[in-house]
Amino acid sequence: MTVALGEAAAAAARGEVPVGAVLVERATGRVLARDGNRVEALADPTAHAEMLAIRAAAAALGTPRLVGCALYVTLEPCAMCAQAIALARLDLLVFAAYDPKGGGVEHGARVFDRATCNHRPEIVGGVAESAAAALLRDFFAARR
Repeated sequence: MTVALGEAAAAAARGEVPVGAVLVERATGRVLARDGNRVEALADPTAHAEMLAIRAAAAALGTPRLVGCALYVTLEPCAMCAQAIALARLDLLVFAAYDPKGGGVEHGARVFDRATCNHRPEIVGGVAESAAAALLRDFFAARR
C-alpha cells in the first residue's frame, strides 16, 4: 500500500485526483504495474489508477486474466474498476479509503455481490485508510 500511496501523491502533484494503484504477483511480490490517476492528462474518463495498472499488467504478462495477482489501491474502486477487476480475475483486492459516494465494492453498485458478476476476489478494505483519506481531503480542500 505504501507504493500505491506514493502513486496517489504523484497523481495529486500532477493535478489529478490522488488515487494510486499497484498490481503485484502474489507468489513473488513482484510489482507488475503501478500508476496513479491520469484522467486529466489523458483526457480519458477511464484512466483511473486501477484501470491503468490492470492494462499494463495484462500487457506485460500477455494475458487478459491476472490469476494469482493482487491489486492495492488507495480508494475503494468505482463500479467500472470493480468490473475490470472481476474480468481480470484478480485474486485479491486491497483498498485503503472507503468511498461511500462513488465506491462500487462496499458501497453503490456492490459489483461483486451481483449474480451477474463472474468473479469475486478476496477483499480487504481500510488498509492505511487514514493516510489515503488525508491525501484526498487535502487535495480537495486546496481546490475549494
